[in-house]
Amino acid sequence: MATETRAPGGSLSRGFRVRVPSPVAEAIAAGRPVVALESSVLAQGLPTPHNRTAAEQMMAAVSSAGAVPAITAVVAGEATLGLTPPELERFLVRDGIRKLAARDLPVAMAQGLDGATTVAASLCIASAAGIQVFATGGIGGVHRDAPFDESGDLVELARTPMIVVSAGAKSILDLAATLERLETLGVTVVGYRTSELPGFFTRTTGLLLGARADTPDEVVAIYHAAQTLGRRQAILVVQPPPDDVALPREVVDRAVADALKEARRTGIQGAAATPFLLGAVVEATGGRSLIANLGLLEANALLAGQIAARMFAKNR
Repeated sequence: MATETRAPGGSLSRGFRVRVPSPVAEAIAAGRPVVALESSVLAQGLPTPHNRTAAEQMMAAVSSAGAVPAITAVVAGEATLGLTPPELERFLVRDGIRKLAARDLPVAMAQGLDGATTVAASLCIASAAGIQVFATGGIGGVHRDAPFDESGDLVELARTPMIVVSAGAKSILDLAATLERLETLGVTVVGYRTSELPGFFTRTTGLLLGARADTPDEVVAIYHAAQTLGRRQAILVVQPPPDDVALPREVVDRAVADALKEARRTGIQGAAATPFLLGAVVEATGGRSLIANLGLLEANALLAGQIAARMFAKNR
């Protein structure tokens, strides 16, 4: 079963139709809470078989909170919210799956491609389907050594009124510059049970935040206030990785610095830089960063599910 969903406000967003298979379609029709999840972390970000573990843990975490998980992607040219089991399997084994940023969606849809969606592309699809909560690991941001190079995630966050749960920006990025750009773009950043920006693999960065929430209800209240004001930006909720998997800040800083030196030495840049740097950090930390990544993905999915469930309860 598939259905055509409508963008917020009740009209299709410029004819942007989103395919929504069951059980996500049934949840939307019944007004139940849904949490969108990205697919690029599964098809490109994590190595196998850890990507399968991540998918299972994230979906289970959302479900345990009383919400329905919906992985975003483009399947045979159709923007999709909620992969069927056979489709998810193809994405996990990476059978002809491209990586799609927001700018790539029109091409993928017009040419009938299969593509895994980044944070930015996932926000496009989820927002068009009327979903209000999205969970990811870390957002993109401003790159180190190349301040002119910043992720399209930031622009999409600035024009998509959703709640986005993450562990901050990826540690390989310039976190201070990323926080400044979010401020410039008008994106409200809320620390969940923290008063400083987490560093993805690390719980602390020394970068103080202007807002904090300690319960899902507080997050929902902030989001509703933003909606009352007509704000078009996302509410970016950042929570530290779980204590039992978080890495010491100095360990990550050293691993990233060494990886950047190697990238400069070998001329790795552009789109190839992020996977290289993340892989180098995994190697330098003896795989501990990979364990942290899995842990924070699950924790973020759980929090997003709790927020979506509270939003649903308040709207009843």
